[in-house]
Amino acid sequence: MEPQAQPIAVCLVSGGMDSAVCLAQARRDGFLVHALSFDYGQRHACELEAAARVAQAGGASEQRVVRVDLSALGGSALTDAIPVPKSTSAEDLGECVPVTYVPARNSIFLCVALGWAEVLGASDIYIGVNAVDYSGYPDCRPEFLRAFEAMAVLATQAGCETGATFRVRAPLMSLSKREIVLRAEELGVDLGLTHSCYDPVPGSPRSLACGACDACLLRLKGFALAGRSDPVLYDL
Repeated sequence: MEPQAQPIAVCLVSGGMDSAVCLAQARRDGFLVHALSFDYGQRHACELEAAARVAQAGGASEQRVVRVDLSALGGSALTDAIPVPKSTSAEDLGECVPVTYVPARNSIFLCVALGWAEVLGASDIYIGVNAVDYSGYPDCRPEFLRAFEAMAVLATQAGCETGATFRVRAPLMSLSKREIVLRAEELGVDLGLTHSCYDPVPGSPRSLACGACDACLLRLKGFALAGRSDPVLYDL
């Protein structure tokens, strides 16, 4: 009997802490992982630099960067000239969808991932979304992912002709940032390679994190609750 080929998965890799842990989990789950990153018109190129570091260190079989210029649409502090909100504590974060939300970003990214998965003959897509310590993004919820899976069957040749199904795996969905930090430690992920800040200090070495945006505050809180020190540098 011939040995079974290693199953393939596509993993969205942004360069942030969550996507790095998600990639490591996909590898732990036994998948040959193809990393997919996006040049979506984000204001800070350091995101893509971190994504390349994470993909290489995480053992992805390859990384592809797809350009989808969402800055042409605007509407987000990550792609437009809108100030990134700052605060002094993670407890101050509001419950409304913040201006750092990029309209329909995960929908677009998952559609591209779905296309690549179909080309590769893969059924699994990994995404590092989180519904516990998240900043109010509607496209980080389990309901959204289940709806996307149903759509994927109707939207693909594989689904229509062979009845193939696609699974969107979100292994961090129910984890707090504290638990994600500990999971990274368990999986041997070097979080010093990652970049989470929405508003890094311009011109600083490896983009010094601001320490006051939503992403920084949630990340720092996670490390503090885990009793660990964040290896990235902050402008504090």
